[in-house]
Amino acid sequence: MRRDPNHGAHIPGTLLIFWDYDTQWGRDRTRLRRDPGWQGIDEFTCTERLLEMHGRYEIPACFAVVASAALPGERPYHDPGQIRAIHAAGHEVASHTMRHEWIPGLSPLHLRDNLRSSRRILEECIGAPVTTLVPPYNRPFDCAPRWSISIAERREAGRLRTSLPGLCEALAETGYTFCRVAYRPFWERWREKLTRRQRHRPSRLERIASLPCLRLNCPRGFGPDAMEVVERVVREGGYALAWGHPHALIQDCSEHERHVESFLARVAELRASGDLDIVTPRGLLAREMSTLPRP
Repeated sequence: MRRDPNHGAHIPGTLLIFWDYDTQWGRDRTRLRRDPGWQGIDEFTCTERLLEMHGRYEIPACFAVVASAALPGERPYHDPGQIRAIHAAGHEVASHTMRHEWIPGLSPLHLRDNLRSSRRILEECIGAPVTTLVPPYNRPFDCAPRWSISIAERREAGRLRTSLPGLCEALAETGYTFCRVAYRPFWERWREKLTRRQRHRPSRLERIASLPCLRLNCPRGFGPDAMEVVERVVREGGYALAWGHPHALIQDCSEHERHVESFLARVAELRASGDLDIVTPRGLLAREMSTLPRP
């Protein structure tokens, strides 16, 4: 339990929960070498279950939606009604680009067109502002100002590649106010390679190219490793970012429904005891912008 050193007041940790809502658009564009073993229709049926679970515990989340899913049409590519239901249930709807594009490979012009179009389509669908982006594949990873270098992105994307600062600059220009990021400085990767152990620490709100960002710090899913980060945030303060995919609720992995149920139950207990705040990106910024250093 962390306390304010000046006043002794209890300061709770903060948790954000993200669901990357890929649908068949993401399934078609998978970059995994092995078949991940899911179909686009699973995204919709599992999201129905997720909305029930989140509603039971009254826990908000941010659903990062591939915008083409909000256009008229049928599953497994489209279901604007479900996206409106996500918003109506009190969750934040974020952009996950138009069709789950690999952002490093987009030119500056194509990137801005994509960001504007995805935001407009989602806003027209839910009738509310969309101000958060969650990049597909958690890329770009390349962020030279933070000593995070991706040789693969530089090689595959070529001369017009989009780096993380380039993405954040484009987001600020196109009306977004927050981005979930996943860069990792080279010394973190080398230390983990030497120790053969990943280290997950509380995140802090930062600016990249003037845009407020939070760095992923939980392993994908809702198993003991993710819960360990949340417990550490409760003790030390800062932010934990838990994340997964709705379609994985029926897979034998840390995103399975049994892990999600246990995770939500535990964080609901921590919230009830006053040890944890659970917010969406928009709620976080409303609370914290006054303390975030200017660029």
